[in-house]
Amino acid sequence: MYVSTILLQKGTDIYSVAPDDNLMTALQLFSTKKIGFALVLDKSGNPLGGISEREICSAMANSDGAGRQTPVREVMNTDVASCAPGDNLIRIMAMMTGKRNRHMLVCDDGGLRGVISIGDVVKHRLDEIMREEEELLKYIEGTGYSH
Repeated sequence: MYVSTILLQKGTDIYSVAPDDNLMTALQLFSTKKIGFALVLDKSGNPLGGISEREICSAMANSDGAGRQTPVREVMNTDVASCAPGDNLIRIMAMMTGKRNRHMLVCDDGGLRGVISIGDVVKHRLDEIMREEEELLKYIEGTGYSH
C-alpha cells in the first residue's frame, strides 16, 4: 500500500498556524480540529516547519518556561520529514520509527498534498491486516468462494 491510499481515505485537509501566532492559538486549533500537528506557514503560504503537541509540551516543561503567549516560531520544528504519494507504507513506517517523526508532509511535483501521522499509517495497516485475516478465515472455512 501507498501513502496516496491514506490521503484518499483521510482527506487532504491541511491545518496551519503563522509563526507569530502564540502557543494558545495552536492549542485551540488542535482542540477544535482534533489534531496534534499543524504546519507553520509564512504570509505567502510557504511551509516554514511544523508544530505538534510534543513541541508545545517540551517547551512548556522546559525550565525557561515557555507559556501560552510564546510565539510558535520559538517552538516549531523546522525539520519536518516529507514523503511522496507513491511511497510504500512499509518504508514510511520505517522512516517514522527510525527518525522518531510522528508526522510527515506529503509532497509531489505539484507541491504539498497533505499530512499523514503515524496514527494514520498504523490505522491503515491494521485495517489491511484485518481484511487479510477475514479472507484467510473465509478460505479455511470454505465460504465466500464460488466455483
